[in-house]
Amino acid sequence: MLAYIGRNLLLRVVLLFIVSVLIHGLIHLAPGEPSAVDPSNPRMKPEDIAKIRAAFHLDDPLYLQYGYWVRDLVQGELKSFKDNQPVLGKIWRRFLNSLPLFICSTLIVWTLAFPVGIQAAIRRGAVFDRSSTFVAYALISFPGFFLSYIAILGVVEIFQVPVIGMRTFGMEGAAGSFRFMDRVWHLVIPSLLAALGGIAVLSRYVRSQMLEVVSQDYVRTARAKGLPNDTVIYRHALRNALIPFITMFGLLIPGLVGGSVIFETIFAWPGLGLLGYEAILSRDFPVILTLNVFGAMLTLIGTLVSDVLYGIADPRIRLE
Repeated sequence: MLAYIGRNLLLRVVLLFIVSVLIHGLIHLAPGEPSAVDPSNPRMKPEDIAKIRAAFHLDDPLYLQYGYWVRDLVQGELKSFKDNQPVLGKIWRRFLNSLPLFICSTLIVWTLAFPVGIQAAIRRGAVFDRSSTFVAYALISFPGFFLSYIAILGVVEIFQVPVIGMRTFGMEGAAGSFRFMDRVWHLVIPSLLAALGGIAVLSRYVRSQMLEVVSQDYVRTARAKGLPNDTVIYRHALRNALIPFITMFGLLIPGLVGGSVIFETIFAWPGLGLLGYEAILSRDFPVILTLNVFGAMLTLIGTLVSDVLYGIADPRIRLE
């Protein structure tokens, strides 16, 4: 197992280098200039623009710009074009903001989607199956931003409480318990709305996979042996249906970067998705490039986690 993980880590480091080179080239080939050196800005004089371009190495060849980016990133000296703040510091702060939203929405998705999908498969054609299918397709059809605006209007109108941002204005001086509950309240609605689409999609996958598994011979044999229905479903059938979902779980990790852009924008949640959106609008190359490479790194980590979990879920898979 350790040798397998070591080989895969080395392979992923090489792949990350290749991806970073490709991302760097694609971003700099895109038209437009950073907002800090926009020639159309009347407040920027030609000599000021020349100084900024020299400071950020914008006139050097692309391979030199890539080398400067790697050097500054490793040394922690990479600065944002927009506000001249350290890029790693900005990303780390936004990462800590996105992490609770990501964890809560993921827990809601995986906690609700599996029971709904399993029960729909067990009761195929029954009222529960048909109603859950209708609700799932309805949630898939409605855009997330529409449901978010409806939720904001409903909550503000009914409960007369704020839901925008990470905290209520004026709560800075409140007691610790009140600040904590206020933070939880602001986390609940965006997490729930971000999870609705995932619940609908994942429950359909669970239903489809369980329908395929429960028709296998070993499940019929387990029933014929007189095993309890819960043991047949959750110990035999569900474990053999987990492989596709392990793959999905690994691919959820990159959602930390861009999975909640819409909801972070609507709810003014200062996370990684909103940071990337703002960086694109301002043509902030260091932030855009670092975020994309960070997302690629999370993808590689997620696939490695999935590969390791394969062997745990299915002993027939030998990683060595």
